[in-house]
Amino acid sequence: MEPTKLTRRTLLASAALPAALNADTARPAVLGGEPVRKQPWASWPVWDESDKAGIVEVLDSGHWGRTTGKRVGQWEEKYAALTGAKHCLATANGTSALICAMNALDIGPGDEVILPPYTFVATLNVILLQHALPVFVDSDIETFQIDARKIEARITPNTRAIVPVHLGGAAADLDTILDIGKRRKLPIVEDACQAHLGEWRGRKVGSLGDCGTFSFQASKNLNSGEGGALITSNETLFDRAYAFHGNGRARRGGTMTLAGYALNGANLRLTEFQGSLLTTQMRRLESQSKRRDDNAAYLASLLEKIPGIRPQKLYPGCTRNAWHLFMMRYDPQGFGRLSRAAFLKAMSAEGIPASSGYSPLNKESFLDKVLSSRHYKRVFGEAALKRWREQNLCPQNDKLCSEAVWFTQNMLIGPRSDMDQIVSAIQKIRASAADISKTA
Repeated sequence: MEPTKLTRRTLLASAALPAALNADTARPAVLGGEPVRKQPWASWPVWDESDKAGIVEVLDSGHWGRTTGKRVGQWEEKYAALTGAKHCLATANGTSALICAMNALDIGPGDEVILPPYTFVATLNVILLQHALPVFVDSDIETFQIDARKIEARITPNTRAIVPVHLGGAAADLDTILDIGKRRKLPIVEDACQAHLGEWRGRKVGSLGDCGTFSFQASKNLNSGEGGALITSNETLFDRAYAFHGNGRARRGGTMTLAGYALNGANLRLTEFQGSLLTTQMRRLESQSKRRDDNAAYLASLLEKIPGIRPQKLYPGCTRNAWHLFMMRYDPQGFGRLSRAAFLKAMSAEGIPASSGYSPLNKESFLDKVLSSRHYKRVFGEAALKRWREQNLCPQNDKLCSEAVWFTQNMLIGPRSDMDQIVSAIQKIRASAADISKTA
């Protein structure tokens, strides 16, 4: 395919953008021009005196942990109600929530767990911590999500669970995934760590599978520095997860003692300070989410008119995107073959920070080291691990990882004019792509 020949006339005609945006074709900042944006982006986290007062109240109470305090339990009730689940378990972080899910489902050595290759490493690590075998299913490049149409072909008699990830805040194809889980009698663990308030057909993600997990790490849309949660409407699963997160102590044990445990476990509890922060932070979650949604829709409507830029598509069932990330694909052919690395550098010079996103998780070097360990060889055998290496290729995900560009959620909570600046920067870079390439 021949690269698009870029001139001022073809740029303006093909983009068909508002006149105010079309006017900005000045010299790119990476070539010595003035940057589109000089002011900082919206800071994160957002907090006020109510957050501070809550922390001080916990401090003064002397009840800093959930074993004697009430804040965590009260927040759990609120979050369960918000998500539509019967139960919510607060945990130390999102990874801990996934670990609780793995143990509540009794996933262990010899089991296989299906996951996408385009996700944060925690989704993979919790499977490896159980000495189970991760089975990757290729990405749907248009949506950035697991390609649910390819899941069933990866199921074996050893498959124990499916872990779809609602990446960036948008839902994976839950109609297909839940149907597979029901027919094949496989539990669905929704990794919704980036998807607070995201919805599938009007229901909150995390509440549709057997359980869902969330993260409240510092970058997340709902933030307590570190923290996580597991939600479920399955009483037995919740009891097991609750016991596991508290070193095996049962949820309904009467007086707490140092003897009499329900099962093995770990200490993955949330503190009362974090429970307080989540309570106050949750009060502004809806308004922040609405702002992100409005800005993201506007930004996508402009970017989809620019050749070489392809905003993430959503499945029809995704009735609300949480927009933890605004994700798009960059095609160098639309920018005179300007490399993605050069494009990102030019964007940064314009005052618009952008990321290249994840690398292929199924190709991480540490994964081969883990699967070559004596533990995995003993459990799965070298022949099975050799087949794993041959079968866990994900070509669409490789392509996605080479094209992805991200904007973070805090860039979506400012005024609409911020979105205009993002588009203006891309226009400037595209109009001068040939000149930028010479210096890259």
